[in-house]
Amino acid sequence: MLNLDTHILIFFADQALRPDEYRCTIGQELAISDIVLWEIAKLARLRRLKIDLDDPALHFLLSRLTVIPISFEIARTSTQLDLSGDPADEIIAATSVVEKIPLLTRDGKIRRSRMVPLAL
Repeated sequence: MLNLDTHILIFFADQALRPDEYRCTIGQELAISDIVLWEIAKLARLRRLKIDLDDPALHFLLSRLTVIPISFEIARTSTQLDLSGDPADEIIAATSVVEKIPLLTRDGKIRRSRMVPLAL
């Protein structure tokens, strides 16, 4: 299983992953933290992300993902990471820590973490 952060999910939907990122997803069950759904909707509403939330292709992609709910353990772990900043990113990172699944991300703060299992 592979956990995707919000931007990687968008790049995946747009077929804009880097070759190494794409190879990483092949044959993997893909997952997201449920906060990614909120973040996509929020970024679209703020017009920081150009995406049609009613696009059937988006809905099909989302239906193929495992959506991991924010548990108390994930919430608690998000406050104990060796990174800080965007609370959504902290939840996404904590999801990988608690569920013990690698995170595919380009986010520099997360990539510098010594706690978060990374895909690349």
